[in-house]
Amino acid sequence: MTPRAQPIVEKYDALVAEGALERDASQRAAVEKLQALADALSGRRPTSSRATLALLASFRRRGQRPSGLYLWGQVGRGKTFLMNLFFSELALDRKRRAHFHAFMADVHDRLHRLRQNQRGGGADPVTCVAREIAQESRVLCFDEFAVNDIADATILARLFSSLLASGVIIVATSNVEPSRLYEGGRNRDLFLPFIALLQQRMDIVRLDASSDYRRRRDDLGQVYFAPADSRAKSAIDALYATLADGALQSATTIEVKRRRIDIPQAAGRVARFSFSALCGQPLSATDYMALAERFDALILEEVPILAPELRNEARRLITLIDILYEARILLIVSAAAEPCDLYQAAFGAEAREFERAASRLIEMRGKDYVKARAPIMVSTCTP
Repeated sequence: MTPRAQPIVEKYDALVAEGALERDASQRAAVEKLQALADALSGRRPTSSRATLALLASFRRRGQRPSGLYLWGQVGRGKTFLMNLFFSELALDRKRRAHFHAFMADVHDRLHRLRQNQRGGGADPVTCVAREIAQESRVLCFDEFAVNDIADATILARLFSSLLASGVIIVATSNVEPSRLYEGGRNRDLFLPFIALLQQRMDIVRLDASSDYRRRRDDLGQVYFAPADSRAKSAIDALYATLADGALQSATTIEVKRRRIDIPQAAGRVARFSFSALCGQPLSATDYMALAERFDALILEEVPILAPELRNEARRLITLIDILYEARILLIVSAAAEPCDLYQAAFGAEAREFERAASRLIEMRGKDYVKARAPIMVSTCTP
């Protein structure tokens, strides 16, 4: 069957017509550019708007194959949705979509394995890993592109230079424009060539819808309790028993790279933690990903209001929420305040990224999200 001429544009317009989405000019412009990129990848002759033709012409003027798109904007503007739409409609087998945390964890694992095998000799490990990835994937889609770790910052320029040189196409979403990546980070001057590379090789697209669509939801389910008082504890006790569904409850551990993560309470596919146990300890994205693989539901209790001096704890909570959201894990929370009021710092990278965490917490307590994760809990959700 002949493929449709503009599947991404058509799908977006159909969702708007059905009322599933509100029409937004910046989203529609981004959809045109994603369609242009898909057309270029498939070799299909574009039949779309001037924006599509102009984008393809710009690639030809630069004498380059299209290298990708960088979608950025404030939280809840539809960046992830549009990237997922592009990915699902892209008619290629060699494509990969990942949260940026997960992708970089995979890169570090590959580097470790390669260095162990090389034992101090051979070619540059970063270049070798980039070639491996390029052989596996022609298109890479990254959600929540952010750089907070100096270990990531030091290898990204070499990694992406090699990926782009190998013809890999990259589509990324981020809350900040490229010029603000790794802002305030240690030795940031060494990171600036990577920013220049992004600006030169990728089309930078801003989504500037007027509001966060997640905050317009009014179908909240009873999985987020504030304040974290005795009533919250009683409600969470009942939810834990419901989700455990008679499974034996006990403390347990999981092993991540020869380290043990202690889980105070677990039953079947549900685990229960205090905030101090899960975010007050030096756990990493890799640890949280291991929990997301092991459990379908996580209970996080007694989240405090986070002052600026608790930025490390705030960073871990942001990472945890990102990973659980990406894995579509049910999250039950008791906290000292509503999501938007949990982090008290007025500026800085954590403050910007906590806006995303709060927005996602709001979506994760919506009835649609809860029902999809745990149908057994539908009766506990209230409109």
